[in-house]
Amino acid sequence: MNTEFWLERWHRREIGFHLDEINTHLQEHWPRLGLQPGTRVFVPLCGKTLDLIWLVSQGFQVFGVELSEIAVQAFFEEHELTPEISEMPPFRRYQVGELTVLCGDYFALEPHHTEDVGAIFDRASLIALPPDMRGSYAAQLKRLFARPRDTLLITLNYDQTKMSGPPFAVGTGEVARLFGGTHRIEELAAFDALDDSPNFRRRGLTALLEQVYALRPRD
Repeated sequence: MNTEFWLERWHRREIGFHLDEINTHLQEHWPRLGLQPGTRVFVPLCGKTLDLIWLVSQGFQVFGVELSEIAVQAFFEEHELTPEISEMPPFRRYQVGELTVLCGDYFALEPHHTEDVGAIFDRASLIALPPDMRGSYAAQLKRLFARPRDTLLITLNYDQTKMSGPPFAVGTGEVARLFGGTHRIEELAAFDALDDSPNFRRRGLTALLEQVYALRPRD
């Protein structure tokens, strides 16, 4: 799965992963991170999620990165926002007030892009990646942040033999393997999400677990 896969999905508007609502787990569990107002929050692989708007509305600075320019432009157009656009090779930077989105490849980010980030929200990044890329995703986070950051992570877990991703199944053991060396991992909630996901049932699933984690930097 390469960058062309996702660019093509956006080009064809095959974006069933996009939610036309603010994530309920974000609203319920984000306050448990205890972040100060004004903290800069990193949202990797952000697409055009409404979660960006919610985080800004709660008093946070928000920094997203998204590969598809179709997604980035659609986000600002749908919210009737006119961003200031500038070139920051290899990225194009879109900014309105407390919200900044870099259009480009997450794996091209450098530590200077994220040096003032205080927390991370990952709803659809880790589960968007196949197993052979998730280690690289976590390694890039470690490279970007010399000191680990508080993170709210949302995953899906299901029998991967019954449905091919994306979204991919990510179990508790894998979360521990990827992040346990740098973070204390607390499972905040686990939900049977199949009834709310009829498309997944049509794709063959008989069980779907949605899990919410707080990842706390180790002392």
